[in-house]
Amino acid sequence: MAKKTIADLQEEARKKINPEIDPKELLRLELLSSLEKYTKAMFKAQYHRSFVVNKHHKQIFEALQDVVDGKCKRLIINMPPRYSKTEIAIKMFISWCFALNPVCRFLHLSYSDLLVNDNSATIRGIMMEPLYKTLFPNSALEKEKGSSTRWKTTRGGELYAVSTQGQVTGFGAGHVDQEEIDEMSYEDLTFDADLNELLGLIGAKENIFNGAVLIDDPMKPEDGESDVVRERINTRFESTIRNRVNSRNTPIIIIMQRLHEQDLCGYLMEKEPEEWRVLSLPAIIQDEDGNDAPLWPMKHTLQELYKMREVNAMIFDTQYMQDPKPKEGLMYAEGFKTYKPEQLPIGKEAQRKWNYTDTADTGADKLCSICFIDTPEFVYVTDVIFTDEPMEVTEKSNAEMLTVNGTVRARIESNNGGRGYARSVKRIIRTKHKNFKCAIEMFTQSGNKFSRIMNNSANVMCDILFPEGWERRWPKFYNALTSYRKDNRRRSQHDDAPDCITGVYEMHAGRDNRKGIRLRN
Repeated sequence: MAKKTIADLQEEARKKINPEIDPKELLRLELLSSLEKYTKAMFKAQYHRSFVVNKHHKQIFEALQDVVDGKCKRLIINMPPRYSKTEIAIKMFISWCFALNPVCRFLHLSYSDLLVNDNSATIRGIMMEPLYKTLFPNSALEKEKGSSTRWKTTRGGELYAVSTQGQVTGFGAGHVDQEEIDEMSYEDLTFDADLNELLGLIGAKENIFNGAVLIDDPMKPEDGESDVVRERINTRFESTIRNRVNSRNTPIIIIMQRLHEQDLCGYLMEKEPEEWRVLSLPAIIQDEDGNDAPLWPMKHTLQELYKMREVNAMIFDTQYMQDPKPKEGLMYAEGFKTYKPEQLPIGKEAQRKWNYTDTADTGADKLCSICFIDTPEFVYVTDVIFTDEPMEVTEKSNAEMLTVNGTVRARIESNNGGRGYARSVKRIIRTKHKNFKCAIEMFTQSGNKFSRIMNNSANVMCDILFPEGWERRWPKFYNALTSYRKDNRRRSQHDDAPDCITGVYEMHAGRDNRKGIRLRN
């Protein structure tokens, strides 16, 4: 029996749905039903190659579908550069929406006139493809080409593409929606009802989605650190762009890589956290086992991403991880020193294998436990546990880490239940690991935590060395340290990692008996 072709399978599927339906109509309905299917088809028609859909593409498709379905009115998509954001969320999305409803009105903005004009030309090109014109004849463009900045469909739909600093007055995205229509007079409503009935008889059906404001990269990456530019863009959004809609329900979509803590996305998420749905897509994600994995393996391997982070961690964390860390006000702004494997002390120089453990005081805290080798000059960090897992898990992992690292002295904070934790760790070490060399010291910390961290920050950066590649080995710990700020008014920031590394330095400096510390046997 001959192997069935794709065409054979499609024909069988068509007959099962409706034997009388035209294959062209079937394809049209399929593409209208799904932005993903539409993108695959039109990308192939436009570029003559396949669009390979990754998991993060599906997340974008789903988010944009919710916008069209009226489930989301304010959407932010943060993702790395060159990860198909513009292709999907601007070019394919706008042309698809015109296929859904030829009267859509879109306002498209970006930091450059050149970029928006190029996007506008590409959208027109898609809508002039033979496949598009065949499947969606009602979405034909006006014969007069118009400018790349502004053009229309024959049904009155319109796209206005302009830079974020350009002239946008005189244009509104979307249309007056049903809520505003319901506020009309009785006479207007009567006529509207009659009109809808007549339009229904000729097959003209109202579509709920009528357009949107789409902002793609409102600011150049090199302007991310400019307070003046950021303030100008944020002010521009409030004073002009936000109001360029014909209905309060017209969606606003922002697609961009993060550039700064107070870029447009950061500004809006801080000001209106409940108003905006945020789809954040970092370049490095966690797999099912909790291990690092690339967001898009076809684009970047994990090792390539690690290399990019090593070159410039600040830029990588901001633009690729969507986790901006402002340079101003960082506690450890000068960064940390590292050591190569061959520089790690051995023999008599490595006798002081110590540990400092900061237990989780509350449910929101993390356990932080650091193993290190103490020498007269430097501290060499060898292992770290930084987790919010429950005590019954961390007791075992902490005991194992102390044993594996040959720790001879471990200081465990016993505030707020830490005493029981320390006793459990000691018991597991003695009974399970048969380790009688590690001395467990319990202590109560009563000094001002922030003052300790602040006063010792310079010494921490000077005297404590981390192994090369520690940002990959302990990414959560790394991020907690490198993002910690001097501004103590930000009470929401977690201080478990800075507190623990400060305790490591205090052990190194011989301050075991300083004021604020009470040792227990």
